[in-house]
Amino acid sequence: MEDFGDGGAFPDIHVQQYPLEMGKKKKASNALAVQVDAEGKVKYDSVARQGQSKDKVIYSKYTDLVPKEVMDEDDPDLARPDEDAVRELTEKTRMALEKSVSQKVAAAMPVRAADKLGPAQYIRYTPSQQGVAFNSGAKQRVIRMVEMQKDPMEPPRFKINKKIPRGPPSPPAPVMHSPSRKMTVKEQQEWKIPPCISNWKNAKGYTIPLDKRLAADGRGLQTVHINENFAKLAEALYIGVWSARAAVELRAEVGRKMAQKEKEKIEE
Repeated sequence: MEDFGDGGAFPDIHVQQYPLEMGKKKKASNALAVQVDAEGKVKYDSVARQGQSKDKVIYSKYTDLVPKEVMDEDDPDLARPDEDAVRELTEKTRMALEKSVSQKVAAAMPVRAADKLGPAQYIRYTPSQQGVAFNSGAKQRVIRMVEMQKDPMEPPRFKINKKIPRGPPSPPAPVMHSPSRKMTVKEQQEWKIPPCISNWKNAKGYTIPLDKRLAADGRGLQTVHINENFAKLAEALYIGVWSARAAVELRAEVGRKMAQKEKEKIEE
C-alpha cells in the first residue's frame, strides 16, 4: 500500500493504478540536469557547453581569466634556452624573413628576370615492347627531364581570387563589464552622431534646413587662407581705374578747351 500512496488515488477500485505517474511516458524536456564541480558548486557553464564539442575551450568563469601561478621555478619547460638554440632559431627566422622579403620584392618589380630553372633529371626508361619494330630497335632509352622555361611577362593562367568562407571562430572571452552608471547630459551630447545629409542626393525629398546643409557641406570646418596676390591684384585694378579716369578727365578738359576756342572764333 505504501507504493500506491495509501491505496492510490482510488483505493476502492481494484485495478492497476500508477503511483506518482510511475511508468507513464513523460514529455521530453530540454532542461539540463544539475551538475556540480569538484568543490560541490553548481556548474552553470553546462548551458554554454550544450551543443558544443567536448574539446572546445569555453571561458565561462572569472577564474579562467586569472593567470595561473608558477609553482615550480625549476620546471624544465620554464628554463631559458641556451645560446646555441637562440642562435639557431635566430638564423632560421632571418632566413625565413629574407625569403619572404625577396619574394615580395621580386613580385613588386615591373620587369623581372625569368626564374632560374632547376637542374635537369635523367631517367632510364625500359619499354615493355621489345623488338626491332618498336623503339627504333633500342632496348633502353635515357630521358632528360627539364623544367619548362616560364615567361615572366605572361599573365596568370588561372583565376585564384575566389573568396573562401572562413572557419568558425573560437568563442570570445567573456567581457567583464564595470557596473553600469547613469550617463550625464554632456556625455550624451558627446556621443550624439549627426545624421548624414548629402548636398547631392535627397531621394525621400525631405526639407532640410539651411544650417544643416551648410554643416554637411563642411565649409565651416575649413580655415580661409587669402593669398597675398589678391591684394596686389586689387591694387593694380585700383591704379588702372584711377589712371583711366584721369585720362578720360584730361581728354574731356582738352575737348572743352577746343570747344571754347571754336566758340570764341565764331563770336569774333
